Amino acid sequence: MDAQETLLNQIKALLQAQLFGVLATQGQEYPYCSLVGYVVSEDAKSIYFPTIRETQKFRNICASPRVSLLVNNQTNQANDLLEAHALTVLGTAAEVTPESREEALARYLKKHPSLKEFVSTPNCAMVKIQVAKYISVTDFQQVVEYPMM
Repeated sequence: MDAQETLLNQIKALLQAQLFGVLATQGQEYPYCSLVGYVVSEDAKSIYFPTIRETQKFRNICASPRVSLLVNNQTNQANDLLEAHALTVLGTAAEVTPESREEALARYLKKHPSLKEFVSTPNCAMVKIQVAKYISVTDFQQVVEYPMM
């Protein structure tokens, strides 16, 4: 297994293990951060999360679709600095098409079954981030980029 394949496997493992990430969207004045529960596609080219259409995050995505998502494995312990894996996802977000919604929703609910009622509301949009690049940080300062496009 080469270094790129190993890195992609580490990225997938982190994304599958963690439940939440911090989504950054571009607001009118400043970036806007939101905690989101997400799920990654099998090939790691897409990440999905639900949101209510009337939220600031959804309005920001509609106005400026370039987003970033930060996922990490921190445990809030001192050794996190040395053992942490932080992953920045860079990509473009948009509401999934009606024909893709059921598949994305089924995948999402496998990981987040407690949110079934939330995602079932009529004003809940399922959003897809089309991943352009991953930036992986390990050992406090080991930075490696993994382009997906």
